[in-house]
Amino acid sequence: MLSRFKDLLVSLRPWLSTLLVLGLLALAFFALQRLTQEIRYTDVLAEIHRTPASLLWAAGLFTLLSFVALAGYDASGLAYLGVRLPLRTLALGSFAGYALGNTVGMGVLTGGAVRLRVYGAAGMESGQVARLMAFVAGGFGLGITAIGALGLLWGAEEARSLLPLPAPLLQALALLVLIGIGALLLLCARGQPLRIAGRSLPLPSWRLAAAQLLVSALDILCTAAVLWVLLPASSVSFGVFLAFFALAIALGVISHVPGGIGVFEAVMLLAFRDALPAEQLAGALVLYRAIYYLAPLALAVLLLVIREWRAISQSRVRQQAAELSPLFLSVATFTVGVMLLVSGVTPSTDEATELLALRIPLVFVEGAHFLGSIAGLGLLFVARGLLLRLDAAWWAAVVLAIISAVFALPKGVALGELAALATLVLLLVAGRREFDRRASLFAQPFSLNWLLMVSAVLGAIIWLMFFVYRDVDYTNDLWWQFAFDGHAPRSLRATLSVVLLGFAFALWQAFRPASGQAAEAGPEELERAAAIIRSQGKADAMLALMGDKSLLFSESGNSFLMYGKRARTWAALYDPVGPESEAVELIWRFVELAHEHGGRACFYQASGRNLALYVDVGMSAYKLGEYAFVPLADFSLKGSKRAHLRQAVSKGERDGLSFQVIPASEVEPLMPELRAISDAWLAQHATREKAFSLGSFEPAYLSRTPVAIASKNGKPVAFANLMTTDLKTEATIDLMRYTPEAPRGVMDYLFVKLMLHCQAEGYAQFGLGMAPMSGMSEHYNAPRWQRLARLIYRHGENFYNFQGLRSFKEKFDPTWEARYLCAEGGLKPILAFTDIAALVSGGLKGVLTK
Repeated sequence: MLSRFKDLLVSLRPWLSTLLVLGLLALAFFALQRLTQEIRYTDVLAEIHRTPASLLWAAGLFTLLSFVALAGYDASGLAYLGVRLPLRTLALGSFAGYALGNTVGMGVLTGGAVRLRVYGAAGMESGQVARLMAFVAGGFGLGITAIGALGLLWGAEEARSLLPLPAPLLQALALLVLIGIGALLLLCARGQPLRIAGRSLPLPSWRLAAAQLLVSALDILCTAAVLWVLLPASSVSFGVFLAFFALAIALGVISHVPGGIGVFEAVMLLAFRDALPAEQLAGALVLYRAIYYLAPLALAVLLLVIREWRAISQSRVRQQAAELSPLFLSVATFTVGVMLLVSGVTPSTDEATELLALRIPLVFVEGAHFLGSIAGLGLLFVARGLLLRLDAAWWAAVVLAIISAVFALPKGVALGELAALATLVLLLVAGRREFDRRASLFAQPFSLNWLLMVSAVLGAIIWLMFFVYRDVDYTNDLWWQFAFDGHAPRSLRATLSVVLLGFAFALWQAFRPASGQAAEAGPEELERAAAIIRSQGKADAMLALMGDKSLLFSESGNSFLMYGKRARTWAALYDPVGPESEAVELIWRFVELAHEHGGRACFYQASGRNLALYVDVGMSAYKLGEYAFVPLADFSLKGSKRAHLRQAVSKGERDGLSFQVIPASEVEPLMPELRAISDAWLAQHATREKAFSLGSFEPAYLSRTPVAIASKNGKPVAFANLMTTDLKTEATIDLMRYTPEAPRGVMDYLFVKLMLHCQAEGYAQFGLGMAPMSGMSEHYNAPRWQRLARLIYRHGENFYNFQGLRSFKEKFDPTWEARYLCAEGGLKPILAFTDIAALVSGGLKGVLTK
């Protein structure tokens, strides 16, 4: 019962975490809505403009100190792992990782991806990078807990305004937390591992733990100081401010919202609603976002693009760092898109409005405002293509940024916006060579997470518009008011158009048909494939010659990959065929081909020896079953273990069976007899011809392979086509057909005679094919995929003879080898498996009806 409850919790964990995030967002929105009722947009702008330059410089200095402390996280983590890296590599990896992680959110994943590129190029393994990120996350959690407890200990009286508990109790709780942290340091000093839920976690030395705690404290103190110095002098004691700041940061991290935006602001506004004028706090929060989040991100993008210019002649570390520019340019483009949308719902200054009225026709002002907002929405979607390094996305981003820059002046003399757009164009031009994937921009599928993120941005823009124009009397006439100072009607029209276009695009993405066609291989391609197949050892590659699949050849033409397409699934059959040195190229090209057409790539019946290659392209392996083969070097019918095989041969001979192998060149005249056997077998089993991973009776295909025939009294009653290659590494069979008149056990007879024949011909092994859904782990903690496969194996006999097929192959005492479906995560493996089943059976109806 306990294990089932645990399994239930594990299966529900993604949904529970999603509900938690949505709950935090809902609470944050509700709090912001209530807390900003008395705040006016103009008052917030006035507070921002009144902030002295000296305070802005002080905030910038504390930001610099915070990022220096953040580098200390990585330094202590590397010391814990015993890894030494050059200082420049450490500085670039930590700064770029934190700049991106702070802005995008999910710092462990996004920051980890950056470090994997930078530190991985310097020799760190992926497992070490993962341990480094876990160490950094633990240090941050420990530090923010300690700082929050210290702040609470210091300002318990003031904290009662948000936490309805007696001050002594708050201080006692804070003291307990600090004692717990001290106990953890003592454990580190004793050198004993920490045991949690039966697992042992090695702890760092007490010196390293204390250093990490100090670094964490310095980081959080400096980050808090960035916001604190922007507040009115002597308004809030730093200790009280620190306690609530730590709480707000922690809730922002839990929410997984980029930068904790909205959640952080709601907590701070709620905590200091009585201690500070709301418009002053709101102005300080806006400046804090710009100084601590946007400025470092812009600097990180600039540094990486500078590296891009110098990468060709520089070290491998710098080349790997330059490859990060698409990631950062994607974030920068998304940020500029948000900036354009914000600009579309906020009014121009009075001076800009007067200047426009004197110099620019009203129609230009209205058009620039409208089209600028549309361009902002476009950049949100184009940013996704930049992340995928698409050539079309690069061109779209450059064109949209240039158009928006042209609109910046008639829109509202937005010089800051013009500078940001010009910088983005320059950065895109500098990073041009990284966007080399020639693919359709809109053929790429937009993930649900991306669409939700865009939806969240549009929701925030709508809220901002109503916040800015909360004193406007909204009537139907407002839609048709056009004037230089008609900021509210202009923003309303732009917002409506952006929301409608975004909604229409999302619907189109959800319901558009799959793009791209997979043309079946022609005669010339089949001949090229046949030559490659003969020169390598994989006999089942002969299935490529069926003609029902598409072929993707390597650049050299010495290897190929066979695949089929159904709906959005692009399914490659087996591993690439040909020299192993070209497998990586073919796998990447196939994945990119599928993605170019908005599809999902997968590899069906992949072998275990190439799993690392599929993992490198972002796929996971799901066991499909096991492949059986019989080593022929020591195969014989002698001994008690092979008695049943001897009996099968003896019985066949008593029943009048004889065996012969017809060479491929002599198969054509026998085609009518073979067709009659095949038709009788299909009728007897009430089934139809299969495809893709199973052969069908195609004369052109059968005439390329030798055919083994079992005859009764001189009349063929069973046959199997034999797939071989010139290397004689393996022989295997595909079609196995027999008539109702054939003696019982005819296939056992045919298989044994075939093995003996192949042994005499010098083949190393005989392949019996795969037993689907078999060989799955019986452990109660086995992956869900294998548990589902076990269920299908035991109870799916109405659709496929799973257990019977395994039992038949077990007769020959084979060696079993796992076969896998390699696909991306989420629901994609299930969707891919469904589409592959339909490819094999000729449609979903064939899956259900044999």
